[in-house]
Amino acid sequence: MHRIHRSAVTLGLACLSTLTSAAHAAEKPHLFQSPALSRELIAFGYAGDLWTVSREGGRAVRLTNGVGLESAPVFSPDGRTVAFTGEYDGNTDVFTIPAAGGIPHRVTYHPAPDVAVGWTPDGKRILFRSTRESASRYTLLFSVPAEGGVATRLPLPMAHQGQMSPDGSHIAYSPLAPAFGFDYTAFVSWGNYRGGRASTIWITALEGLDSVEIPHDRASDFFPVYCGHQIYFLSGRAGHIGIFRYDLGTKAVAEALHNDGPDIRSLAGDGNTLVYDQLGEIHLFDTAGGKDHLVPIEIQADLPEVRSSIKNVAAEIDHATISPTGLRAGIEAHGEILTVPAKPGPIRSITNTPGVMERSPAWSPDGQSIAYFSDEAGLYALHVAAQTGAAQTGAAAVRKFPLAAEPAYYFAPKWSPDSKRIAFHDNRLNVYLLDTVSGKLSVINDKNVYGGFSDASYDLSWSPDSKWIAYPRSLDNHLHALFLYSVGPAAGLRAKRKIPVLHRQHQCRSQFRWARHDQRPVRGAVEYLRHGARRGPGLADRPRVG
Repeated sequence: MHRIHRSAVTLGLACLSTLTSAAHAAEKPHLFQSPALSRELIAFGYAGDLWTVSREGGRAVRLTNGVGLESAPVFSPDGRTVAFTGEYDGNTDVFTIPAAGGIPHRVTYHPAPDVAVGWTPDGKRILFRSTRESASRYTLLFSVPAEGGVATRLPLPMAHQGQMSPDGSHIAYSPLAPAFGFDYTAFVSWGNYRGGRASTIWITALEGLDSVEIPHDRASDFFPVYCGHQIYFLSGRAGHIGIFRYDLGTKAVAEALHNDGPDIRSLAGDGNTLVYDQLGEIHLFDTAGGKDHLVPIEIQADLPEVRSSIKNVAAEIDHATISPTGLRAGIEAHGEILTVPAKPGPIRSITNTPGVMERSPAWSPDGQSIAYFSDEAGLYALHVAAQTGAAQTGAAAVRKFPLAAEPAYYFAPKWSPDSKRIAFHDNRLNVYLLDTVSGKLSVINDKNVYGGFSDASYDLSWSPDSKWIAYPRSLDNHLHALFLYSVGPAAGLRAKRKIPVLHRQHQCRSQFRWARHDQRPVRGAVEYLRHGARRGPGLADRPRVG
């Protein structure tokens, strides 16, 4: 699959527009994030603004409506004020706003990003993290008067999150950020991370700086929250990220809420009850009874981003495919599949499905069809549409092929030369083969568990007669080999010492050309190879495509 470079967008796309729609928006789930809890209200982030709702749920009220993003709400101990992170003046700083609504008040003014983290127990100061005094890629915790003023650094070597104990004598904090999340300066998404940057939780006395680490497994521990004589926190030590608790008396860690579903992303509390978000939904967890429940939240607001509108998508081209004749190109732009002419002419919308995401177009070798992935049914499926577009008079209906039952993203569809089968891969290390005549979906070999982390791992090639697929694969010793897969009755084969390379000149009568592939050390980074030339003893023979 190819990507169109910005300089190559000369096909009349400046005038290309597509209709975006909010059809059935009310029926689709929302994405509520980073909830905070007071005795009466829940504050949370949604659509770049802050909202509040009763703890029982109901219709949410918009609290902020700034030009930039507002996030990370934190209630003051008395529940009357919300500290948050905002971009009102072109910089990322800490603001406060009355919980009942009002004018936001800017608290910090440093050029470095300042992110609200918590409050001191007396409600006089706000805790925030910042890189303003960092010597490298880490953050520090500071406190600042709630009305604004000079910030004071907490005596911690590095810190990302934290909460002070109810008496203000200790702080439970994580030195490092969790291995996922958006933090204005970086975005990472490392699921099930077990490496050296897995976050831990420390409890430090602010006088004397005596510190104790909460017993840590290899998984990340983060978002510590004080509840009485226990500290609740999120951890992935049992698989999916769930809620655990640490007893300050017994020093023991126990699982408070086991999670078999999507990871829990944030945790907060009011001293007795916890609030967390999971896949865009907000839950309350009663620490006394060990029960949790979903908070039903209704959003009825003016959201310009989801209104139907005409949108120019010339700058949103992602994947592209060229027709066999070279007269047109198929492109993915803003979730739609379109074709554009090489010379001035009409632009065709192949999909025209507002509210649906279509990706990765692939033009069939016979020139009649375009395949692409679509999430129209919820899970991604592979659709095959006529190259003229389904709306064209006399065009065949779009053929829709369900894929795996588990959620996945799919990439790089590649047609067989006879335009009957399509090979592609997913983000779960699987390589698939779909027969568009029978609808049969097959997995080529097993998961590539020792590789599959780059596009080169899936650079497969069809034989000219459409009967074989050659593809690379990492072995259990982490070396690479080429495999052959027969789409007919033969089993999958692996080329061992000699590597087969597809040879198109002889129309499959001489299907493979064999070449030595000695792995010898070389001094230079570039090897100059010419067919028929003698190789030096330090150069590796390379397979040649005929």
